[in-house]
Amino acid sequence: MASHSEHSGHDVCGTGFKHLTPVREALGIVVKNLPKKSPAVETIPATSALGRVLAADVVSGVDVPSFDRAAMDGYAVTAEDTYGASVTAPVFLRNVGSVPIGVPPNVHLAKGQTVAIVTGAQMPQGANAVVMVEHSKQRSDGTVELSDEVHPIENVSRMGEDVRRGVVVLKKGTMALPQDLGMLTYLGIHEVTVARRLRVGILSTGNELHEGSEPEPSKIPDVNRPSLKGAVQQLGCEPFDLGIVPDDRDKIRNALARGIEKCDVVLVTAGTSVGPGDMVPEIIDSLGKPGMLVHGVAMRPSMPAGLAVVEGKPVVSLPGYPVSAYIAFLEFVPPLVEHMLGTRFLPRPTVKANLTRRVTGVLGSRTYLRVTVRSTEEGLVVEPVRTSGAGILSSLVQANGFIIVPENVEGYEEGQLVEVELFRPLEKENLVE
Repeated sequence: MASHSEHSGHDVCGTGFKHLTPVREALGIVVKNLPKKSPAVETIPATSALGRVLAADVVSGVDVPSFDRAAMDGYAVTAEDTYGASVTAPVFLRNVGSVPIGVPPNVHLAKGQTVAIVTGAQMPQGANAVVMVEHSKQRSDGTVELSDEVHPIENVSRMGEDVRRGVVVLKKGTMALPQDLGMLTYLGIHEVTVARRLRVGILSTGNELHEGSEPEPSKIPDVNRPSLKGAVQQLGCEPFDLGIVPDDRDKIRNALARGIEKCDVVLVTAGTSVGPGDMVPEIIDSLGKPGMLVHGVAMRPSMPAGLAVVEGKPVVSLPGYPVSAYIAFLEFVPPLVEHMLGTRFLPRPTVKANLTRRVTGVLGSRTYLRVTVRSTEEGLVVEPVRTSGAGILSSLVQANGFIIVPENVEGYEEGQLVEVELFRPLEKENLVE
């Protein structure tokens, strides 16, 4: 799980890096070196499109609604027949029937006539407004007393009021939400073209790793692959398990080559620092150009992270410690997936809360502090997780968010209002006895 240079147990390793690239610059370098191409696409049922990225604009072929319809229960009228109507001076129109919802009307209103209508029913010919039922009274002689003046189109939902034929309803690159599936149904669209899910290869390296339920002497379980598999699935991508390989140059090279062949993105953990056994960057370079573009990032933890492009595909070299690996994943992989799919993800939710104690950053590096935010009677407070080494996975499990201290900030003082990126719901005090 840990690279050879991480075994000291420090929160950050990699002090031997000659140059650390800022996070935003690192991303820019990789994106610049990715080929400009559209993602592979597939056609799927519209009802299965939730969370998928649309590969083409969705253009309405119909007007929605497809006919003028009543927006209120009441009486469909020719508006001009109601002019001057009031409680003290009602008008009387002859009722010639009713229009139920879902049935085409079979009447044509002439002057002085009306029909009962319900919300959503199609307006009959000759009618251009609806008098609400509250302003009407059915009389025994077959007439209806109307005590309200209406104007053309009043209480009527016009044809195309929701969507006009020929307009772009959903743009290419949109990640479909539940309401979008409803709109596709509204438009009569049964299939959509979407970007194929990206396949993300996940490889762990290290002699110390084992897989299975039984502990082995001097071995540790590989927690990175299951964590990263879940993170990949959360992005809507397909994880591809490349397994565990020992610290053997040929075996690592073969596994990475397989990943580059089979996948759209490859993640490899450990072997990425600057110790004598940390061979992953050199192996990546041997697989193709441009190879390693960034090795060492100005972030704490996760400094040993590296970014490469091989065969037109991004290869992300993650530190071996699970916290470092996960934070580097969050910082680099979602933006790369966005770029490759031509979409945007919803940003992580943020809240502002008051610090319970002082925290420090590292000038020149972006610092990620694991914290717990909870709601109290006094408002939101944020408590930094005290045990927070890069190998302390419980620090991520106990926390519900990050404070990200920018490169140019030394830290934040106790009581200071800070912004927290959340990855779990807030904890709440039990305020009810």
